[in-house]
Amino acid sequence: MRQAVPDRTVPDPAAPDPAVPDPAAPDPVDARLGSRLAELRAEHGWSLGELAERSGVSRSTLSRAERAETSPTAALLNRLCHVYGRTMSQLLSEVEAEPAPVLRAAEQQVWTDRTSGFVRRSVSPPHGGLRGELVEGRLSTGADIAYDRPPVPGLEQHIWVLDGSLAVTAEGTEHLLDAGDCLRLRVWGPTRFRCAGPEGTRYVLAVVRP
Repeated sequence: MRQAVPDRTVPDPAAPDPAVPDPAAPDPVDARLGSRLAELRAEHGWSLGELAERSGVSRSTLSRAERAETSPTAALLNRLCHVYGRTMSQLLSEVEAEPAPVLRAAEQQVWTDRTSGFVRRSVSPPHGGLRGELVEGRLSTGADIAYDRPPVPGLEQHIWVLDGSLAVTAEGTEHLLDAGDCLRLRVWGPTRFRCAGPEGTRYVLAVVRP
């Protein structure tokens, strides 16, 4: 009786290990975000060129963001939110499953702008029937983010600093906030968020849509 010969095939060292994530694969959040951006453009019936004209963002950058070939910056998302008439929290919530009434800390979506060093935790994302949102922001040392327009004109914001120092510029005036300070404003034009201390800063941003 002929005996079965054991398989002595030598694994190809160049073959990818299925147990190891592909570093070239897009971040799952970026992939879902890119798909949603493409859906929004299609819903409006705009070409990449038309969206580029409306947003001031190049066609190539828009295309790469929709295909998740690059991680979009906060400034880029802010411009697109302005065009589509939604807040950043709304946009990010749309790439999640149906929102739950209770969001545990481990379930809160965290998004990182790798370019500026801005980390954004959606503590209380938009929910049906509610106008308010709650966001935790973290800026690393030296981080500086400028938004050339509000996502929604007249957006109400309450900025409460928890740790460190934060400089917020609105309507040409810079407000220096230390831990415990709160700035209240309606946003009509450009704004700027800057880490103003030697260490990182952490703050809460409460947003109320008009």
